Amino acid sequence: SAKMMENKVFLSFTFYSTILILKMYVVAIITGQVRLRKKAFANPEDALRNGGLQFCREDPDVERCRRAHRNDMENIFPFLFFGAIYSLLDPSPTVARIHFLIFCVGRIIHTIAYLLRLRAPTRSLAYSVAQLPCFSMALQILMATTPYW
Repeated sequence: SAKMMENKVFLSFTFYSTILILKMYVVAIITGQVRLRKKAFANPEDALRNGGLQFCREDPDVERCRRAHRNDMENIFPFLFFGAIYSLLDPSPTVARIHFLIFCVGRIIHTIAYLLRLRAPTRSLAYSVAQLPCFSMALQILMATTPYW
């Protein structure tokens, strides 16, 4: 039944979304570990606890982690919206899964490339590939909702 198909798509979306949010938590944990290792704290109270106010400072490695995290927020949050709405459009479960998988793998590669400083254009390529399913879902959402504008 159509209801069952919709459910399959939403369950697939839920799986990939959960993986991506967990990936974001991993980046946050890495950021904290790098702060401790490099003694570069954002807040004076943290610096004081870890050796003194001089450690309330920026560090290039911490900033790299923060940029990776910000990029996740700029891309994964829209995916959560698009994927949820797209799931309600009764797409083919196989096509939907391919959309979610491409986005998920692209974002994981993006993070690895960012944090491990992989040679360009690895990171920007992963970014671009992950954008494709988002544009595809956005287009399908707009086509489905245009009659109601």
